Amino acid sequence: MVDFKSFLINGDLILPELILVLGLLVILIMDLLSNKEKKSCSYLVSLAVLSMSIVVLAFKWDEKPVLIFAGALQINGLSNLFRLLILICTLLCIPLSVNYMQCVGMPITETLLFILVAALGGMLLCSANDLISIFVALECLALPSYLLSGCTKTDVRSNEAAMKYLLMGGASSSILVYGFSLLYGFSGGEIQLQEIANELNNLRLYSSLGIIVSMIFITVGIGFKLSLVPFHQWTPDVYEGSPTPVVAFLSIVPKLAALILTIRLFHTIFFPLSIKCYFSFKILAILSMTLGNLIAIAQTNMKRMLAYSSISQIGYILIGIIAGNSTDRYASVVTYMLIYIFMNLGVFACITLFGLRTGTDNIRDYTGLYERDPLLALSLVLCLLSLGGIPPLAGFFGKLYLFWCGWKAELYLLVFIGLITSVVSLYYYSRIVQLLFTKQDKKRILYTQEYKTFSNPLAKSSIEFVMILCTVTSTLLGILVDPIISIAQNTTF
Repeated sequence: MVDFKSFLINGDLILPELILVLGLLVILIMDLLSNKEKKSCSYLVSLAVLSMSIVVLAFKWDEKPVLIFAGALQINGLSNLFRLLILICTLLCIPLSVNYMQCVGMPITETLLFILVAALGGMLLCSANDLISIFVALECLALPSYLLSGCTKTDVRSNEAAMKYLLMGGASSSILVYGFSLLYGFSGGEIQLQEIANELNNLRLYSSLGIIVSMIFITVGIGFKLSLVPFHQWTPDVYEGSPTPVVAFLSIVPKLAALILTIRLFHTIFFPLSIKCYFSFKILAILSMTLGNLIAIAQTNMKRMLAYSSISQIGYILIGIIAGNSTDRYASVVTYMLIYIFMNLGVFACITLFGLRTGTDNIRDYTGLYERDPLLALSLVLCLLSLGGIPPLAGFFGKLYLFWCGWKAELYLLVFIGLITSVVSLYYYSRIVQLLFTKQDKKRILYTQEYKTFSNPLAKSSIEFVMILCTVTSTLLGILVDPIISIAQNTTF
């Protein structure tokens, strides 16, 4: 049981999360006391608390691995890395959402609150060390995500996306909890992950049918959170119907949290107990890489195409998770996810800006964009090619290191399929690039409107700022890939 004394002793280790909680309270109070004209300033508070959390986390970087709050949370190097990635992604998503929220009439305060609560749940999930804290943190992340997908209440597609996300998310959570209950029962009532693993090993239950069933249920539950094939059915519909900045947030933060949950659960419990885990993960990786890229070719909507692209990207990352148990301690996963944040958010910043100006997400409507907006077209080209892994862009170095770790772990089939499907992805990325530089049919010229902005100069060009920052970073981050890999390799688990 957590008492006040324990909180005073260990509270500084979760200070980044406490700062987010304080920010949530400040935004709520400001919303109650301020008038409508000043409510837009709440996004500045969001930026401030996220920046403070990043600074505090940087000062706590060298903390030794420790269990806090009666073992409910475990703070170590890997959890700090993923907490930092979540904070960076959320910090970039806030300015990406500012102009969009005002243009489409989304409730500003509520949307910011949902984003911060979801980020808080993801950060807690990075440190969760027992079954109860894992489930509580997971729902703290999931429930705001469902609400975010339905923020544009007047849009039928957004309502449909929220309903599908809620129903399938609730079903996956139920499946995951059932898997947890089996672990709890077979381990004799233990809830901490390491204690569960020790008890199962002592009782020699690693090859029992019950543990295999538990592993299957947990894999299915996590597979939904990661959008792995065949648990990906919700992904294209939610991506297409949700507001574009919300999709940018959902495409990274829940996946980051689900990835470290996968690493904690399977590294601690299932990987040491059963070789069958590796086989199931290999099948999921192959299906995700193959079907994700093949189905993306046939898409005509930009957000649906990015949905299937994200499915294939998670397939690549699974190679690093499988290889990380034996080599490099998941450094390839952390490195690629850092690069993926900027590549992915760069693309979403481009399509957010394009969607606000034209009101469409159809791929064919990007024809001739270079003539109308060269900066937007060039940014989209660089981010897409980085996602495809074209050298010398950062995505190439991230994917190269990921595949190299898989090769050293003797995952030859997975690496070969990853290389082939990466070539396939270049086809649909290059098709969009070709459209950008194709002369537009005068009969289908789209009207480009000037979108509204806040009177505050800091928010006036926030989307352009995120777009340029992510484009430059996803282009040049490969130069710093060696120190990033070194930091990731030296983190404690």
